[in-house]
Amino acid sequence: MRIADAETVRLLKPGDRVDVIAAPEVPTGTAFGQGAGIGGASRTGPDARVIVTGARVTEVPRAAEGFRDGGALVVLAVPRTVATALAGAGVTSRLAVTLC
Repeated sequence: MRIADAETVRLLKPGDRVDVIAAPEVPTGTAFGQGAGIGGASRTGPDARVIVTGARVTEVPRAAEGFRDGGALVVLAVPRTVATALAGAGVTSRLAVTLC
């Protein structure tokens, strides 16, 4: 899964436990997002939610050379149903992790 803040991911190592938080993106021009975006980008809304608690980090892949899509990848060991929820949240939200 791709975490929005690459610097946070660089602090992780295999074996760490993390909570994953999803903050839905709000397009600029909406009541919350008006003028808040950087370069016209959307920002996160006020309805952040915890998707999973205590997930084990299994791998922190190195960033691909020249890849500048934002964020960073982290591989977590989670049950299949949680993996589905994470994948869905990653499409509509910015994902963040906190160390447990």
